[in-house]
Amino acid sequence: MKSLLIALMICIASTSFGQKVPEGRVVVMKLLSQSLKGNPAGEDSLRSVTIYLPPGYNQDGKKYPVIYFLHGYTGTDTSTLAFLKLDKLMDTALNTNHIRPCIIVLPNSNTRYKGSFYTNSSLNGNWADFIGKDVVNFIDHNFKTIANRDSRGIAGISMGGHGALKLSMLYPDVFGAVYAMSPAVLNWSDGNNTSSEAFEEIAGAKSEHDIFKSFPATLMVDLARSFSPDINKPPFYADMPANYINDDMIVDTAVIARWNVNLPTQMILGHLKALKSMNAIKFDWGRNDEGRHIPLTCTEFSKVLERYGVSHFAEEYRGGHIDQLAGIDGRVYTEVLPFFDRYLQFK
Repeated sequence: MKSLLIALMICIASTSFGQKVPEGRVVVMKLLSQSLKGNPAGEDSLRSVTIYLPPGYNQDGKKYPVIYFLHGYTGTDTSTLAFLKLDKLMDTALNTNHIRPCIIVLPNSNTRYKGSFYTNSSLNGNWADFIGKDVVNFIDHNFKTIANRDSRGIAGISMGGHGALKLSMLYPDVFGAVYAMSPAVLNWSDGNNTSSEAFEEIAGAKSEHDIFKSFPATLMVDLARSFSPDINKPPFYADMPANYINDDMIVDTAVIARWNVNLPTQMILGHLKALKSMNAIKFDWGRNDEGRHIPLTCTEFSKVLERYGVSHFAEEYRGGHIDQLAGIDGRVYTEVLPFFDRYLQFK
């Protein structure tokens, strides 16, 4: 009897290991964005959108909730999918009942200066509208989605975390839950202020070629093109919050005011109704983030939300900017996916 039982167990194990684990499907499509069309910067309005469809998508009659996942500065839709191995994480999560089936959407919001900060700009194009209008409408039109805000979540990493929080305020009728990972440039802070050496580099630059040699300078030009564009001011077509005459720094308070309108912490007071309408808000950050401003501004963001009675989850963990995000033990798998499984409506 014992030998028969062992043989039966071996047979069952062999059959199980021989079965192919159901896999989802990744589709890359092109979307012609009306919100970006004709932008003076010449940013391509034909954008790629990467979509993960769960196993069985084509065989069943279900409709699915959607998580919109925003990439970081210098990233793209495909690079983010590859870095996180998001399709494999989703396959594992679904096959182990870690979460219920949903669609993941990664839009490409990379620009000439490596980012859009998901902000409407008279120079670069309307990148907030690109996500909140064009991409969402495109996905609802072409895929089997549950087309309401309670079944749509928005998430992002770094610049994408900035964008996720910003879009939750600008489009509360579109997105019902938000999760931001290591959100960048939430406010002015250490390493992200007018004293940055990047502004002196920008003042001395003669062309884009000079700027692209420096990551901080490229980032600040990108922020200025997003937050304070000026199409009549070559070579960067933007106003800077700090300028230099000889060696003297001149702070432009009018430009600072334009940046403040676009910084998520500064936006809170004007968007309390939207924030309080969210079914759930969460953001997290590594205490050892290489971006010095991120732990400080995330803590500040949480305190401001608390001051105005906005319910949210905020968590600091041991780690850097992105080193704890990927893999089966990473926070995308252990935190982000279960968060949306709990706070999105699946019917």
